[in-house]
Order: sequence, then C-alpha cells, then structure tokens
Amino acid sequence: MRIAKSSLIEQGRNRAYGTAAVALSLFVFAYSARFGQVSILAYYALWLPLVLVDYRRVLGNYARYSWIFAFAVFACLSVFWSAAPSLTARTGVQYLSHIVCALIAMRTIDVRTLSRGAVAGTGLVLVYSLLFGVYHLDPLDGSYSFVGAFASKNQLGFYASLGVYFALAAVFLLGERRHWLVLSGGVALLAAYALMASQSATSVLTTVAVVAVLVAVRVLQALRPASRRNLFLAGAILAIAGTFAFLNAGGADLVLGAFGKDSTLTGRTYLWQQGLEAARANPLFGMGYQAYWVQGFPEAERLWEEFFIASRAGFHFHNTFIETVVETGLVGLVLLCLLLVATLFGHLGRVLSRSVDPDSAVLFGVAALLAMRAFVEIDILTPYHVGSFLLYFSAGKLTAVRRASHFRLPDLPVKVYSGRGADGIADMPS
Repeated sequence: MRIAKSSLIEQGRNRAYGTAAVALSLFVFAYSARFGQVSILAYYALWLPLVLVDYRRVLGNYARYSWIFAFAVFACLSVFWSAAPSLTARTGVQYLSHIVCALIAMRTIDVRTLSRGAVAGTGLVLVYSLLFGVYHLDPLDGSYSFVGAFASKNQLGFYASLGVYFALAAVFLLGERRHWLVLSGGVALLAAYALMASQSATSVLTTVAVVAVLVAVRVLQALRPASRRNLFLAGAILAIAGTFAFLNAGGADLVLGAFGKDSTLTGRTYLWQQGLEAARANPLFGMGYQAYWVQGFPEAERLWEEFFIASRAGFHFHNTFIETVVETGLVGLVLLCLLLVATLFGHLGRVLSRSVDPDSAVLFGVAALLAMRAFVEIDILTPYHVGSFLLYFSAGKLTAVRRASHFRLPDLPVKVYSGRGADGIADMPS
C-alpha cells in the first residue's frame, strides 16, 4: 500500500486520520471494560505504528520529556516495594505505554484535530450510552441515576463534560465553521442532556466552572497581552474572595442539597479519611502503584463491603492526591502535582503573554477541568483513561517547537516503513 507520509504524521495535513484516531481512542477509553483486551490493542494500533513512518519526527527527543515521564517511571519503580508487585508491574507498564501513545498523538496532530476528534469521540460515546445505557441504584442515598453504558454515573458525566467543553471550544476558541459548527452544536446539546441525566454533581459543577473558564479566556484573547495579566489577576482575586464568601455563607450545602447530597459528599469525606490513614503506613514511597485495591487485602475488602461494591473492583478514594499518596507516597504526589501544575500554568502563561494562541487556550481549559476534578476523581492516575491521555497530550504540547507555517513534508507517495523512503532519501530528522 502506497500512502503519503503527510496524511499520517504531519500536523494540519493528517486531520482525517488524526480525528478518527482520537475519536476511536476516546471510545476505547470509555468502554474497554466492555470490549476487553482487543479494544486496547486497537488503541495501540492507532498510534504506535506511526513510529515506523518516521521515528525521529514521531518520537522526538525524549530527554526533553523527563519531567513528563517522572511520575510514571517512579510508579513503575514502586514494584520493588509494592504490596502487590505483579499488579504494579503490569499496570505501571500499561500507564507508561499509554503516556507514549499520548505523546505520539501530541507530536503528530494539532489541537484543532484533537478538538475535532474529541467532539466526534464524545458524541459517539454518548450515543452508545443513550442507546444501551441503564439505570443503577445508589445504595448510599437510595436514588436511581442513569449511568449509560458505564459502571458509574461520574464517568458518564465526565464524558458529557468533555463533550460540552470541546464543542464550545471548537466554535468559540478555534473558530470552527460549516459542518463542524453544526456537529459541535449537536454534540453540545447531547452532552448537556447526558449531563443532566447522569445527576452527577461533580460533573455538573466542574462543567459549569470550565465553561466559565472558557468564557474568561475568550474575553482575555480580545485584549492586549499587558491588559490580560492585570485583568486576570483582578478576576482571580475576586473569584477566590467570592468563593470563600459563598462557602462561609453556607452555599456549599445549598448546592449539594440541590443534587440530593449532604456535606459528606455521599461518603467521600469518610473515604478521604480512610485514605489518609492508609497513607501513614508508608508516607514517603507508598504501598505501590495500583497496589491498594487488591482482592484479598483486608482494608480494601472492608471498604468494598461498607460501600456495597459487590464486584470488588473499580473503586478508589475519589481524590487524585489521596490516591496518589497512598500508592506512591509523598514522592509520587510531588511528581504528579508538578506535572499538573506545570501544565496548567504553562498554558496559562502562553494565553496571557502571546498575542494569539488558541491552542494553549483550549489546552488550558482541559488542564483546568482535570485539576478541578482531581479533588473528587482520579482521572489522570490510571492507564487507558481519557483524563490521563489529555493531561499528557497537553503537557507535551508545552515542549513542542513551533514550526514555520510554510513547512511541509514532501507530499510524495512512499511506502510506510522506517529508515529510508521509497525514493532513497533518508527521513528528515525531528
């Protein structure tokens, strides 16, 4: 088969492939538990073979990514002291390879392609959930909620949040028009419906917050860089002061009451307490990546029973920072927080300092959503999850060197393999 290299790995000219690859990746992340290992292999097949096309361009210089890989490498090293070494070894390698795929995606597709793929992918995920979804009883509060084709309403809510955000970002930050404008509008409406149906307070509140961030970024883009920083600083101070005033006035209980929840967040505060207690056993290095929720371990079994988790799987402390310190200790927590904070403020810095940077505007919103959800979920801590894929994609874009707009790979038909092309000319270095 003869195919142009640019249609696979050149940003801006591989949008058909990139959009499809991102959309299918999101579908795999959502339903790999349903479709099994074959879906994970399909995910790898979307990204890893691109290395064979032009390994220098697709991989780049991994020495520049040391701060991105730091947490994943430490998670893999925790196998040496893990309470469940075989599980830590397997999941650690999965997480590391998942990051490699995210960085390959970062090197080969641009943010517009990511956005289009996310719009199409979340739309596909939500349509599948609406067609084949079910309602689950929450034994803690006795309510029924729509979970779609997931095992948790919070995961359905997360994909709905992503659908709303990327649909709005595609139109208002990236300026999509014509058929992508229509598709984005349809996905936004579908996602809003799924968000309401899930009744996930976490997802609704974080969606409202990230839409507010999107609006604020859009306003900032209309100003000169010098004015942006002053307005952002003033807005941040007002937002923090307003939040504290709202919480002190009992606003949190009012909001939670609207979703039928109390101040314990349906048992999450108890879970957080149990997680902090577990972290004391090995506060520096933790008990090993993914080594707490293991069948047969007394504390995990006790919490599964207390929270009516009959499957004895798929549970966590509902807080990224607590989960991280339990599994990888304070060392792992620092490494993960550095990654999250660097990604968030790195893109914010570009938004505030550059005259036009819609890419960082989009990725700053993504990082803000993941940072907000980190206090109540663990989206960035596991392999084959859309949250971790987006985090490492966003982090990697901070290392990307801007190329001249006129630069293009030769659009000549060549056979897809590594080394020298069919025309005998060596591949161009990254």
